Amino acid sequence: MQSLDGLKFAEMVQMGAHHLFQNANYVDSLNVFPVPDGDTGTNMNLSMTSGAKETELQASEHIGKTAQALSKGLLMGARGNSGVILSQLFRGFGKFVEKERTINAKAFAGAFQAGVDTAYKAVMKPVEGTILTVAREAAKKGVEVAESENDIIAVMEAFTAEAKASLERTPDLLPVLKEVGVVDSGGQGLLFVYEGFLASLKGEPLPKKNDATLDDLINAEHHRAQDFMNTADIEFGYCTEIMVRFEDDKEPFSEEQFRNELSPLGDSLLVISDEEIAKVHIHSEQPGTVLAMGQKYGSLIKIKVDNMREQHSAIVGEDHKASAPAPAKKAEKHPYAIVTIAMGEGVAELLRSIGASYVIEGGQTMNPSTEDIVKAVQEIGAEKVLILPNNKNIVMAAEQAVELLGIEAAVVATKTIPQGMAAILSFNPEATVETNQKAMTEAFAHVKTGQVTYAVRDTSIDGVEIHKDDFMALAEGKIVLSTPALKDAAEKVITDLVDANTEIVTIIYGEDTSEEKASELIRFIEENYPDVEVELFNGKQGLYPYIISVE
Repeated sequence: MQSLDGLKFAEMVQMGAHHLFQNANYVDSLNVFPVPDGDTGTNMNLSMTSGAKETELQASEHIGKTAQALSKGLLMGARGNSGVILSQLFRGFGKFVEKERTINAKAFAGAFQAGVDTAYKAVMKPVEGTILTVAREAAKKGVEVAESENDIIAVMEAFTAEAKASLERTPDLLPVLKEVGVVDSGGQGLLFVYEGFLASLKGEPLPKKNDATLDDLINAEHHRAQDFMNTADIEFGYCTEIMVRFEDDKEPFSEEQFRNELSPLGDSLLVISDEEIAKVHIHSEQPGTVLAMGQKYGSLIKIKVDNMREQHSAIVGEDHKASAPAPAKKAEKHPYAIVTIAMGEGVAELLRSIGASYVIEGGQTMNPSTEDIVKAVQEIGAEKVLILPNNKNIVMAAEQAVELLGIEAAVVATKTIPQGMAAILSFNPEATVETNQKAMTEAFAHVKTGQVTYAVRDTSIDGVEIHKDDFMALAEGKIVLSTPALKDAAEKVITDLVDANTEIVTIIYGEDTSEEKASELIRFIEENYPDVEVELFNGKQGLYPYIISVE
């Protein structure tokens, strides 16, 4: 292939996005810390899906226009640091080819190199052994090969092979990867995109996806949905799972055909099959119809139907029968605003009570996209805004939002809820955005953050042996204890963070603990640190029984 146009590039994007989608759970599993917020695969998948949708809508024979569509979709849909870096890689790519109708092998390689240059500029302190390294080394190889090779497919083959080799070297560059025994998750996600590109160029099927069980996919699907909807909003109320054993005297099975047959019956559809068995998951109002359709192909050897409205009511503490949902309140207008991100109704209310203008629901398990942040600012009509991410994985998306807003805006790069609280309390409505950014940054630098969460797998980090389902004590982001006892983990956080200069400890307890247990932690502090003042709040946050601020 001597030249590449926009329509073929659009096909590459669709195939790259689909390959990443198929393997998003596997990428999630590579996150180093065994905390329940390892969502690199989810973030990259949602970001790339946004880019692919925009590409499909705006595809043109002109590769510059198609690449600009991909760039726009990725930019607005970028979630998490990995998603933002992915968007920057293709932002540079799009800029490089924006005036071209078609490109040759040399320009193709040059566009990837331009993407790497753009991505490195976007990251304040680039870390090697990450997605950046994989992108850089792959692009370098592509440029070298394109010097003597005119075939775009050959360049992409070299490019993908080097990306894979670079990924395998990431544990040698980041010791924590070697300690845990994984490669970089962002780099792996990028490799899946490149493998999809290559398969599209060669007209071949996608490489076999890395195994993730149907249960893994279902858990991810439910996990993303539960925190972000009301029970009354559930359109398809029965979570239906079946397993079909194929039989010779029944209809021949086609996974694609079966998926198409089931699709009109609901959403969250997943179909996985091999030569003998098909596993199906769907949310539907007609579980009986799903069962009957499965029987066309063989015997039902597993059936599971759950009423999700009842389940969701229990999870989020709603009684969907008690009352109709309240109408959504219009956001209050704030000319000079603080927009922040938090997980948990109580945490959000706490942040609003101390001065936040708008709290975007999100954080550990679902990072808001660049577009989500932009829309929040626009909704409150802000003319000047300070954005507090409260999560290190949202900082880059927030910074990208600032570039798009076209108003006086700045990011105060808070990485935890305690940092966000300290920053908000130091806000001066009479000061400029720049002055507030500086003062708020200085304010949160004096706050120490402790967290207690649970381990999602067995591993060992920094000499701490961690077992699945243990409670982990994190002091300033470092795992300091793994234990079956929540009380021990919480007390370890306190003893590691409280010192002679500590004046106040704020405990925010989550939905997985109780006020009674939190009160026991207060007594521990009062007995061991009598001069320290203690405040207690019910944050109602998931996944983290305790978030602790020490000042």
